Amino acid sequence: MNNKRLRTFLAFFGFICVVASCKTLPDANTLPDSPAKATPTVTTPRGMLDNKQAAALLRKRWANASPDLKQLAVLEEQATGAPLIPGNKVTLLFDGPATMREMMAAAREAKSSINLETYIFDQDPIGLQFAELLMEKRRQGVVVNIIADGVGTLATPKEFFERLRAAGVNVVIFNPVNPLQRPGNWQLNNRDHRKIMIVDGRVGFTGGINISETYANSSLFRSRKKPDNVNKDDVGWRDTHIRIEGPAVAALQYAFVDNWVHQDAGELPQVDYFPRLSPAGDKVLRVLATSPDRDSEIYKSMMIAMNEAKTSIHITSAYFVPDQQIVDSLVGAAKRGVDVKLVLPGVSDHDLIKYAGQAFYDQLLEGGVKIYQLQVAVLHAKTAVIDGIWSTIGSANIDRRSFIHNYELNVVVLDPAFGKDMEAAFNEDLRSSKQITLAQWRDRPWKDRMREFLGRLAEYWI
Repeated sequence: MNNKRLRTFLAFFGFICVVASCKTLPDANTLPDSPAKATPTVTTPRGMLDNKQAAALLRKRWANASPDLKQLAVLEEQATGAPLIPGNKVTLLFDGPATMREMMAAAREAKSSINLETYIFDQDPIGLQFAELLMEKRRQGVVVNIIADGVGTLATPKEFFERLRAAGVNVVIFNPVNPLQRPGNWQLNNRDHRKIMIVDGRVGFTGGINISETYANSSLFRSRKKPDNVNKDDVGWRDTHIRIEGPAVAALQYAFVDNWVHQDAGELPQVDYFPRLSPAGDKVLRVLATSPDRDSEIYKSMMIAMNEAKTSIHITSAYFVPDQQIVDSLVGAAKRGVDVKLVLPGVSDHDLIKYAGQAFYDQLLEGGVKIYQLQVAVLHAKTAVIDGIWSTIGSANIDRRSFIHNYELNVVVLDPAFGKDMEAAFNEDLRSSKQITLAQWRDRPWKDRMREFLGRLAEYWI
């Protein structure tokens, strides 16, 4: 690189650094640590419940939960402003094949609308199969609307989306990379990382899974193959999604419509996107849809839950590059006797991010946090279960990009039975993971230490 090009690159990089550093994560010292009221806010299709009604409903839903659950729910509401939504059925979906089957089955049953929001929509066998199904539903008269991220779909030929448009599918490319495609409102650094599908306004899907062939196979712990007999190219990515039925689907739908409107994409075709939703189950949850102009509600909810943890913090994180406040919260929990375990990537599709996260291993391990690296499969899940009662599933990674710059969506489920399912999934991950000890970590090669140093320098922007 000659001197002129180097100066240009450094100037551009410096500009990006200045722009990126304009926003920081919330100060953990400002998060609530004592509930301002006795009962959290509960909303239903008929509106907000009064305190007496909300307390009665939660007593019924949380009959087997610890007394700490209500306090945690109140603190989380104070931090995020999002109410609880009761009456939902939530189905935990593991890996690509199970999720794709469920999503395609739901889409085939669509009668009025399918709204899909995704970071990646690849032109590969899975993407083509999904696209064919959406075009067929459009021919049947179903309204199909798609939001796909501009960076996430860089490798997808534009002809792929033109074919969908020619079939009558409405497609919006979120924050296009080319500034001329969104003059005056170019936001390259703000990506739509959400993964949402809503069918007829009644069934919703969300989590970490994109529309891509990388999810064509089950990850190792769902495979009958043994680790010694598996080529890593033969197994898929380890990820988690959920299917939701009930009143909370309206919150997913609202998040989709809001992003569509903010992209100046024109009016959505007229259809009943918000039908009256009756209770479909007994799960109480909170939907956190964040964006760069909001106040990092997903980050706040995780910090509150970790700070309030009494027995366990079990996190599965694909891209783990925490800030110091998260590290301090995890170490503080471990020191007060909480079982803190992290399942992190042993195999990653982004090595720089993996090394940036590993720069925190020494501090975490010394503080009593147990770290495990998932072997063979590429880890892409973004989940946590705390005290067996507070669970989160969604698109947000534990890094500044997700918490500050991206459009993300996580669902928090406050339920002991669902927490038990999450713990079972976490334990399956552990069985396919290798524990990292402090002594072993401090004996790692110097070339890895250098990669961690470089990753740490770039952690804010990756």
